[in-house]
Amino acid sequence: MAIRFAVAGTGWVAGEYVKAIRAHEDCELYGIVTSDAARAGRRLAEWGTEARIWTDFAEMVQDPAVDAVVLCSTPDVRPDQAVLAAQHGKHLVLEKPLALDRQGLAKMTAALRANPVRTAVRFVLRWNPLFETIKALIDDDALGRVFMAQIDYWNHIGPQFNQYRWSAGKELGGSSMLSAGCHAVDALRLFAGDVTEVTAYSCRTWNPSDYGYDPNAVALLKLKNGGIGKVSCSLECVTPYKFHVHLLGEKGTILNNRLFSRKFPGQTDYAEIPTVLPESGDVAHFPFGLLVAEFAEAVLHNKRTRCDFEEARKTMEVCFAIDESIATGASVALEH
Repeated sequence: MAIRFAVAGTGWVAGEYVKAIRAHEDCELYGIVTSDAARAGRRLAEWGTEARIWTDFAEMVQDPAVDAVVLCSTPDVRPDQAVLAAQHGKHLVLEKPLALDRQGLAKMTAALRANPVRTAVRFVLRWNPLFETIKALIDDDALGRVFMAQIDYWNHIGPQFNQYRWSAGKELGGSSMLSAGCHAVDALRLFAGDVTEVTAYSCRTWNPSDYGYDPNAVALLKLKNGGIGKVSCSLECVTPYKFHVHLLGEKGTILNNRLFSRKFPGQTDYAEIPTVLPESGDVAHFPFGLLVAEFAEAVLHNKRTRCDFEEARKTMEVCFAIDESIATGASVALEH
């Protein structure tokens, strides 16, 4: 039997999920939930399909025919929607950020631990080919213990991006780290492990700024493995999109797609790995299809996805600690 999905939202991201769901043999688009039924009808016509339409999220989760819910809603309502869906036994695909504050994240954590449904969080770069290559090299001990990690997310997110219209304000965007820099935090955790302490700073670019919060932030991190790290984020910068991954390990070094390692005797310079970079502009690798396939496998065979709620929750805790450090001017310790 196919997994029957309800998708919350009608924007571009929702549309990509709809395509991925319809393309998978074990998945079925059962319905759309949104406050605007007329828009949902138009979007379904554009997508060339039919599905049930709800305008009440609570009504949707009570439908026993719904197996899984994709939350493409804004982060201010995401925690309450996730709690309600989990309480009704619905498996969940979630966008980032999971929540805008610790209280929202705590509500989600309690509900998902009490109702152990399958989850996947679209930290999109976890499915990027470069990220998969780096992770494989780390797992193969080409770097050894990563003692220093530097991850930078620099991308002028302005009116050319749809999400700019709502994420530039503090009410829905939260901060530069919550809005987009969380990708850098998640990458650091993926490659270097958990974080135990953060010290962070932020600043404006121009006055007046397009953003309701400081669009630039940098954080220095202590790692659980005894190493150190740095993440930076700039959403209001004069540069094409750049995502830097610099990892120094006891046995080797990664500079984006370049590797130098003692694992390969005789190596005299960095070897370049031909792969798709996060900043390449090639959206063919965007993981909607891969994520839906992995999520379906998890639901059908009771497995974890590579980035489930518990994994993404740890990334969000680091982001909240960064914002707290910026606000207070003090270092913030994290519990594990």
